[in-house]
Amino acid sequence: MQDEVNEKTVAISIKATKLTAALLQAAMKKLLAQAKKQLDKQATPHGKQTLKQLMKQNAGVSNIEITDSNIKAFESTAKKYGVDFALKKDATETPPRYLVFFKGRDADVLTAAFKEFSAKKLTQEQKPSIRKALAAFKEKAKLLNASREKVKDKDRGREL
Repeated sequence: MQDEVNEKTVAISIKATKLTAALLQAAMKKLLAQAKKQLDKQATPHGKQTLKQLMKQNAGVSNIEITDSNIKAFESTAKKYGVDFALKKDATETPPRYLVFFKGRDADVLTAAFKEFSAKKLTQEQKPSIRKALAAFKEKAKLLNASREKVKDKDRGREL
């Protein structure tokens, strides 16, 4: 990104027989106004942001409650759907509550994101744990090894 900024050059072309200071000033003002427009477009944050930044966007803000364990998983789903949101921890209660604030116009998108998120969580809970299955198989292997006879006299298969 830094290289792109450094490599950009500004070219102002003015068709005139005489270049006056007023004409150059007007051209520079137009150039700066356009650069400011592009900077303003980039300045609005997207995705996870602070509550203050979300309020600055002049959109009605709504909120929902989410549990502590689901915050990171929700962030990935919200990022996928392009939802602008802010997380706020309410530590006055025990255990603390987490509130997700989002723009009012994103309510439909957020509903779809939560449907996908909850479906993903349910499928994860229904899947059997691989670690538990592995531990069970290790126990079975130990039992099989314990019941196996130990042979002290090994025959290497050589005959005279």
